[in-house]
Amino acid sequence: MNDPTEQPLPPLREDLRLSEAATTASGEPSWVIEDTVINRYYQIGWLEFECLLRWGQTPKQISSQIAQETALQPDAEQVLEFSQFLEQNQLLRPNMQATDRLSKRSEGNRGLSWKWWLHHYLFFRIPLLRPQRHLSRLNHALGWLFSAKTGLAILLLSLTGIVLVMHQWDTFTHDVVESFSMEGLLGFAMALIIGKSLHEMGHALVATRLGLRVAHMGVAFVVLWPMLYTDTGESWRLGKSSQRLAIASAGIITELSLAGLATLGWALCDPGPLRNGLLYLATTGWILSLALNVSPFMRFDGYFILSDILDFPNLHERSSAQARIFLRRSILGLDEPWPEPFSSGRRRALIAFAFATWLYRVVLFLGIAIAVYLLFFKLLGIFLFIVELSWFIFMPIWRELKHWWQNRSEVPQKRRYVFVSILAGITLLLALPWHSQIHIHGVARAEQQLQVFSPYPAHIQRIHPKGKVSAGDKLAVLNQPDIASKLRQSESSMRSIENQLTGLQADSSGLRLQAATRQRLWVEYEQARSAQSEIDRLVLKAPFDGEWLDINPDWKAGQWISNKEPIGVLIATDRWQADGYVQQDEVHRLSVGDAVRFYAKGQPTPVSGKVIAIGSTRSNQLASPMLASRFGGPLSTQQNSNDLTPTESLFHVLIQLEQAPSGLHETLGDIQVEGAKRSLLAEGVTHLFAVLLRESGF
Repeated sequence: MNDPTEQPLPPLREDLRLSEAATTASGEPSWVIEDTVINRYYQIGWLEFECLLRWGQTPKQISSQIAQETALQPDAEQVLEFSQFLEQNQLLRPNMQATDRLSKRSEGNRGLSWKWWLHHYLFFRIPLLRPQRHLSRLNHALGWLFSAKTGLAILLLSLTGIVLVMHQWDTFTHDVVESFSMEGLLGFAMALIIGKSLHEMGHALVATRLGLRVAHMGVAFVVLWPMLYTDTGESWRLGKSSQRLAIASAGIITELSLAGLATLGWALCDPGPLRNGLLYLATTGWILSLALNVSPFMRFDGYFILSDILDFPNLHERSSAQARIFLRRSILGLDEPWPEPFSSGRRRALIAFAFATWLYRVVLFLGIAIAVYLLFFKLLGIFLFIVELSWFIFMPIWRELKHWWQNRSEVPQKRRYVFVSILAGITLLLALPWHSQIHIHGVARAEQQLQVFSPYPAHIQRIHPKGKVSAGDKLAVLNQPDIASKLRQSESSMRSIENQLTGLQADSSGLRLQAATRQRLWVEYEQARSAQSEIDRLVLKAPFDGEWLDINPDWKAGQWISNKEPIGVLIATDRWQADGYVQQDEVHRLSVGDAVRFYAKGQPTPVSGKVIAIGSTRSNQLASPMLASRFGGPLSTQQNSNDLTPTESLFHVLIQLEQAPSGLHETLGDIQVEGAKRSLLAEGVTHLFAVLLRESGF
């Protein structure tokens, strides 16, 4: 069999271009191979460049010549590996054998494989424009935009707009809230299209100004979500990282400049359609540029900016490789070599960046998976949800675990025992029924409490100061001038009628008028008694012993008070209860008599208690507005109803507290109930099956 290191290497494609690129961070020279057909670039080092200079000979000849003529000492296998890299990326001129291999590979992909469809569902690009000719003209026409004076002017105008908006902050936030309508959503969509178009134009113009060719511009679909893109792949030809940084940051600078000028325009415009449009441009520009594009954890502008600032290409791949080796060495004890030699400080920074990137992507991809599920009809949504989780989260984990399993024989014996012990401990922790705490939201209140109101509008004569009161104590003494006047009139009429009766009794001719006069006297007496009864209602007494609270300190004697405004609250301090609400899948774990700890909001010390009643049906009304999300509470309620009806299936739990919480006020808090023990694994499986059962109805 012929030795491949002694066979001449196949020739390179004639349409390839080789350009000198910037030196690496270690000072080594680098070059870029440009595939002009698919507009793709491959960065190579010194050894690969020397190989290309001698291409066409055998690997042994090439390695021998490089060793004699340079300081490099390669072997023939390294040259052969580089040849295989070029062949895999179809950079070699295909011979008969390569053509046969491509033909066999394409035969297996008739109709395209499921992996091809999956990859192109997750990400695909549609080129729309070849803008190079137009960009050249724009570059000459808009040269003034790139001057330092223009940049300084835009910065000052943007800062002025921000200052003016801060003086109108209430109006600005009100306009933002009011813009959440169908018309506003269309406005935001148009602003997004304008902002992103100018964003990509910024990349393209700076690249053109630096002498690069923008091959095409178009739309990229990331999980079916459209995003504009600009092909600036030729930026690797630039020798300075500052030039690549200028291209990477041009989009964000353009979008922030647009947002700053729109902010100034909003502050100076009168209310109307123009001001609304400027609001849409300002908010989308600030939020998307600062919250999305600046993030270095996805391959957006922030990632390329950070890579260019550090002069560290392929930051994600190289940091992830360092983190994977770190996990293998620290957890399994594998003595695998580091992918690249770095100082300990730089390696730790790369590993920390990789962990942050993984965490960010897990949260982001979970959100995308849920969004995909909600956007499509249920069957397709479930399928795409599973695809998202499998492709982006489970597959990378599975590949790493597969590597661990394949190298299990190299794990030191002591490390195996430790690893197995940790896995066994975690399994027992998840499987054994030890978890008993049930966390619910609730509000503590006095078992007896009375909010005191005036029976009708009245004058204040005296209000009992806050503090302890006994049953029968006067909490407030009020006066109603109209009723008091009616009482005086009735008493005066009664005296007059009584005098008339005395005169009629002395006069024999007045006997027949006595009955009518007595009837008038009885009417006046009833009116006086009714007025006195109304006056007695204005003396408000405590029906039980307790604490008299929540009195307005600004009230003075003689001041009018409405019958709709509470005077104060009387609370019985000896017995307190809490109303809690538990999820449907956990209510069966509760029993009357279970121990409870109530943590009042902002208080570290709990109040003990016990469960005294559990609702048998779903609650249709929350016990207190403090629990509703519309009033800042933790439980969501139906938006289209004035009632406090919870959106979830919640069951009411009544709890008897052993003592009052601090402050003696109705208090929002978290409740921990010692319910029936349950394993975390069983709880998770039950919850998963409950979700699957709920979502299985098509």
